[in-house]
Amino acid sequence: MLVSTTDTPPGREAGTSLGVVAGEAILGVNIFRDLFAGIRDIIGGRSGGYQKALREAREHAMADMETEARALGADAVIGVDIDYEAVDTQKGAMLLVSCNGTAVKLR
Repeated sequence: MLVSTTDTPPGREAGTSLGVVAGEAILGVNIFRDLFAGIRDIIGGRSGGYQKALREAREHAMADMETEARALGADAVIGVDIDYEAVDTQKGAMLLVSCNGTAVKLR
């Protein structure tokens, strides 16, 4: 399945629009990752744990979006937007990644 952030699929032509499709993923962040991220904030550097968690959440959200598009009979999803949010709950932090775009049939 072709997935693109552009309004037109690269090298192809969009035909029929099948509607908006979306995927979401929420991942819990454990106490150890939070602890090491706090240390990184103090001494500087990248937080590998959070980067990995965000990457995994994005991959899950994209896969869910593609599954929804396939169910509609789409060949591609165009105009994809990816949003990242931190959700603070009483039990700790959660990472939310949402992806949405337009499912289309290609000509």
